Amino acid sequence: MTDKPPRQPGPTPEPATTDLARPHRGVAVSGEDGQEGRKAFYIHIEALPGKEQEVLRMLEDILGCVREEPATGPWYAVQYAHRVFGIFEVFPDRAGRQAHVEGGGGDIFRDLRRMNAILARPAHVHRLDVLMGKEIFARR
Repeated sequence: MTDKPPRQPGPTPEPATTDLARPHRGVAVSGEDGQEGRKAFYIHIEALPGKEQEVLRMLEDILGCVREEPATGPWYAVQYAHRVFGIFEVFPDRAGRQAHVEGGGGDIFRDLRRMNAILARPAHVHRLDVLMGKEIFARR
């Protein structure tokens, strides 16, 4: 058995480093727009040490914005580890995803002062195509 460091959660773990560039630009984006159809974002977020509560407040602020967005469907904030969070959100099409980017949630990520004060590195936004899904919870 080897003693490998634990894998950081998320689709593309960021390289471990202690020399993080400061200030950073708030977000990094990867993935393609793809063909028309349902779209999603997975956003990987890492808090600076001691800033976890501020990241939770940021997630609450984003949720407040997306509740008013007609083209934002399922939206989930998740926590993988003490300082590692994520957002998974689904849109009916590219236009809906773009409207979200231009809306209040996007404004929060464009607040570089806030992002640099609470995030260890830029939030990594992954553009995704939704292939299939289950839209509702089963009844118990």
